[in-house]
Amino acid sequence: MKPVLVRCWPGLLPYYTVLEAMKEFTAQRDAETPDQCWLLQHPPVFTMGRNADPGDILDPGPIPVVQSDRGGKVTYHGPGQWVIYLLIDLPRMGATVRTLTSGMEEAVIRLLARRGIVGERRPGAPGVYVNGAKIASLGLRIQRGRSYHGLSLNTHMDLAPFQRIHPCGMPNLPVTQVHDLSPDWPLRAVGEALLEELAGALQRSFRKGEE
Repeated sequence: MKPVLVRCWPGLLPYYTVLEAMKEFTAQRDAETPDQCWLLQHPPVFTMGRNADPGDILDPGPIPVVQSDRGGKVTYHGPGQWVIYLLIDLPRMGATVRTLTSGMEEAVIRLLARRGIVGERRPGAPGVYVNGAKIASLGLRIQRGRSYHGLSLNTHMDLAPFQRIHPCGMPNLPVTQVHDLSPDWPLRAVGEALLEELAGALQRSFRKGEE
């Protein structure tokens, strides 16, 4: 099987721009198109998944709200949060939505374990939690057996905007980030380590592509 092509972008990419790029890639890909993994950050934005309740956005303030076609409910993206988008042909990989979701969670758990941090799953609430606080969120969309969207990891960011929403539709859900648990772990190094753990958890080889 061909390696997963990894694309990393410097700076901040608008959410809607990336959403349209993922949809276009997924619509145009064929049986020979290599899978891709995109690592990037967004400017501040609240995104609403297909199951989102508008009431879970309490007060967006100056932060834009974008309707997304991913699964899940409401979340926040912003600078200092790594977002990984997985554009995977699931049947070709021999994977299911469940195994892909489990692999993403396992990658984050292994990443945190590098610094002695215990990450946990929560039944019925996809993502990864540390002492009850959410550190990573998941959401996928599947079309013709091909995935897009993926996971976000709170790394070194301003967490205050999460107070403007019910994160993932859960009132009073605490959130945390890597920097608060391991302050000497640089943002870029966390991103690189996350890619390594994701490759291992999915049992795929990753190859860096254009940036």
